[in-house]
Amino acid sequence: MNGRGLLVCGVCVAVSLGMTAPAHAQARAPGFALNRFEPSERGSDWFSAESLDFRGHPRFAIGIVQDYAHDPLVFYRPNGDEEASIVEDQLFAHLGASVNLAHRVRLALNLPIAFAQTGDAARLGDQAIASDNDLAFGDLRFGVDLRLLGAYREPVSLAVGAQVFVPTGSQDSYTGDGAGRVTPRLMLAGELTPFVYAGHVGFTYRANDDAFAGVARGSELSVAAAAGVRVLDGRLVIGPEVFGSTVVGEADAFFARRTTPLELILGAHALVARAWRLGGGIGPGLTRALGTPELRALLSLEWHQPFDKRAPSDRDRDTIVDIEDACPNVPGVRTDDAKTNGCPPVRDRDGDGIPDDVDACPELPGAASDDPRLHGCPDRDEDTIIDPEDACPGVAGVKSADPKAHGCPDVDADGVVDSADACPTQPGVRTDDPKTNGCPPPKDSDGDGIFDPQDACPNAAGPADPDPKKHGCPVARVEQGQIRIREQVQFAYNSAQILKASDFILEAVLKILQDNTKIQVGVQGHTDNKGGNAYNKQLSRRRAEAVAAWLVRQGIDKERLKAEGFGAERPKDTNDTDEGRASNRRVEFHILDQPDAAETK
Repeated sequence: MNGRGLLVCGVCVAVSLGMTAPAHAQARAPGFALNRFEPSERGSDWFSAESLDFRGHPRFAIGIVQDYAHDPLVFYRPNGDEEASIVEDQLFAHLGASVNLAHRVRLALNLPIAFAQTGDAARLGDQAIASDNDLAFGDLRFGVDLRLLGAYREPVSLAVGAQVFVPTGSQDSYTGDGAGRVTPRLMLAGELTPFVYAGHVGFTYRANDDAFAGVARGSELSVAAAAGVRVLDGRLVIGPEVFGSTVVGEADAFFARRTTPLELILGAHALVARAWRLGGGIGPGLTRALGTPELRALLSLEWHQPFDKRAPSDRDRDTIVDIEDACPNVPGVRTDDAKTNGCPPVRDRDGDGIPDDVDACPELPGAASDDPRLHGCPDRDEDTIIDPEDACPGVAGVKSADPKAHGCPDVDADGVVDSADACPTQPGVRTDDPKTNGCPPPKDSDGDGIFDPQDACPNAAGPADPDPKKHGCPVARVEQGQIRIREQVQFAYNSAQILKASDFILEAVLKILQDNTKIQVGVQGHTDNKGGNAYNKQLSRRRAEAVAAWLVRQGIDKERLKAEGFGAERPKDTNDTDEGRASNRRVEFHILDQPDAAETK
């Protein structure tokens, strides 16, 4: 086998021994589109598979894929020795572009150009087998794809599409079929961080189905599959890809060795700048079929229009944008002086972020203060009251207008420090009588054991809670046209899966719906502003539908429930803090029809 073994790719046929007269003196066997590599549309994270990034309206991508193949078409003598490499080395450049429309449709084109080919000639019967090896175009490819469900980097995304090949290539140079081809296909992709995958299956109708050198050709079933990991903050995708096809329509050709080209590529794609992606890959042919090379190497460069609006530049990453940063290349601290804002402090021996020249305690880490005498001084008990003003500096406490009580503990959080509280473990009210100061008043309107001044829901019985906003409130109650819940329904991260910890909340809502059978409820899902609007709206809707489905499984008529997702359209708190965003990620129950139900005020 002349040292080539089982990985030698091409056509394994018996040819006449020895070379013959020049190919132009004989009838030439018509060529075909030899290159079996079809690059993915621009914008994909893979070489052959589609990652289905349909975001944008419009959103453009352009790029080039350099494609080198060694020995894609080889003839052998009957004894297995190589007779001739008809195409020994083949170098293509695939020029392509795509545009996304309405976050759902993608239009694309790809033009292969054979820059260099080398090879020999051979004779098969009375026909010459040879390639012109000239600079030649391949068959121009047009594509249109439609996203059916899911979105880029979600666990599952599905799309359908079709590719049409125009016969612009050269049969004499083995870069074109001389007739059109059409490939409808079904595509699947997804991500389960850090794992990513993609694949597609298609059917290629090939108008030119003439056999070549005794090997069947014609319409094909095509497949591609890729799997790997996304690392480095999502900037690098690495993993293997397998792609290939097999001739259909002839029983002895379907998945036969010489009619089933199959290749493996180990590749990587890296985001090297905000809009530029560089890729590289290499791998062997896995079968001896028409167009399967012994080795293929790929290199790609692509520009992909960024999807989201660019955030203000902050080169030194000190949270102070460059336009406000007096020292944009050096991390610093925020100040009120435009000349020093964003610049590092001159000196900070105690590392508390307060420069020594304004630090009242330069050798002890402390907190900022408007009082220059206290600025930078410590707060040992971390109660936000600095030690020089703290009447109880070793024990965490609360603020008080009384200097003797300022910073002292208040276990029951009733505003009366423990040292003066006659009922230090029960929330109460301040009085002038030392025997009742800090004790609860006798009134408890809802009879839940929590007196009205400390009861966040004095007319609705509920349990105690360390959060003053929840203290004395039931898990769920009818109030002001809603079924209000004391705590948020919790979901798995980036998912509509309800966590078991929220069962008791939904059971309380279920009890109200069971007791008030005429109530109709709108289940509303809301998110913060992190992520894209379309994705947030879809996630909020899926979460609302999951809650409604939970209630239906417990016996609530689905006609009484209407699930809606509003994404980040209706925030009830700021989206500028973690706490505010957490408050905005919620499910609400709005009463749509309540003809006979009494509202709890």
